[in-house]
Amino acid sequence: MINFDNSATSFPKPPVVKKAVIEAMTRYGGNPGRSGHNISLETAKAVYSARAAAADFFGAEPDNTVFAQNCTHALNMAIKGAASQGSHIIISSLEHNSVARPVHALSAQGKCTYSIAEVRPDDSETVENFRRLITPQTRMIVCTVGSNVTGQILPFEQIGRLCKEHNICFIADGAQACGVIPIKLSDGINILCTSGHKSLYGPSGTGLLVTDGKYNIEPIIEGGTGSESLVLEQPEYLPDRLESGTVNTIGAIGLGTGINFVKKLGTNRIYEHENTLCRKFISAMRKLPRVTVYRDDRVKSYLPVVSFNIDGMTANETAARLNEMGFALRGGLHCSGLAHSSIGTIPDGTVRFSPSVFNTEKETSELILAVKKLAI
Repeated sequence: MINFDNSATSFPKPPVVKKAVIEAMTRYGGNPGRSGHNISLETAKAVYSARAAAADFFGAEPDNTVFAQNCTHALNMAIKGAASQGSHIIISSLEHNSVARPVHALSAQGKCTYSIAEVRPDDSETVENFRRLITPQTRMIVCTVGSNVTGQILPFEQIGRLCKEHNICFIADGAQACGVIPIKLSDGINILCTSGHKSLYGPSGTGLLVTDGKYNIEPIIEGGTGSESLVLEQPEYLPDRLESGTVNTIGAIGLGTGINFVKKLGTNRIYEHENTLCRKFISAMRKLPRVTVYRDDRVKSYLPVVSFNIDGMTANETAARLNEMGFALRGGLHCSGLAHSSIGTIPDGTVRFSPSVFNTEKETSELILAVKKLAI
């Protein structure tokens, strides 16, 4: 199988990540921060090294870098932990359900209200759509850096400036973008949430919440942290406040290695390689009358993600046929009903092509031939 479903989970992983995970299994078997013996201390050092690598990559302090199960977990911690009673939240029309559902849940519970800003091809229109929705009660803007359906990159730096201007907490979903384009807290982001298993090339079951510390995040889970054990209240300081229970030691070490792999290769190089494959694929698809590619030439920039459909076939049918031909692509709604509503692909969704740094032009050419067989 040739994997072009890297927006869900990157595969294969770099050999260095595989090596780090195996070493973690065989060497770092202690519970970090829970004991004073050498096994625990060595494990704690390895986990801290991974935390420091993530902090450096996103321009944060290690103590403000929290390990999570995935991006959804990180976003739930950030959104529910930073929301206040009676507040107003703004999200975008391209949000993944990992943003839309927790915000909607807060609204259903009567804790907040929310509005949806329409994302337009023109960045200035998008920013203005966010600006128009700001009220005196607006305390938070949550939006994706780049859509997992269309790949459109939102003007997140401008949105960050807008938030700073109005003293609004800006939470960014970097699941599709982190590791592909350079992103730092200095871009105006207060809380950045991302997956570890996508373009950071870490193991599944890993994610990050990175904060500048400006906004308090109430824990949504309390428990053992290895600190302040005589106190029944959760510790006030990070990362302990948001890391109850044993950290995914193996995952964290693997993620730290994945981040260092990306750092060594460089996001610009990764982006250009993956975008080259996308341009090749798009160019071929646009020559096929039965194929629709969901890209707008007016959009300034895209992540290396391409949605398409073949007339006369549902997205899931196309993905199933391609699977039989040896290609892994994801068909359907991609957990992003809002985005598919925005581009008019309800109820069937699209087929998504999302290469990784390990895919080649030859593999892309083979996929193009396979789609042609289905579309001609």
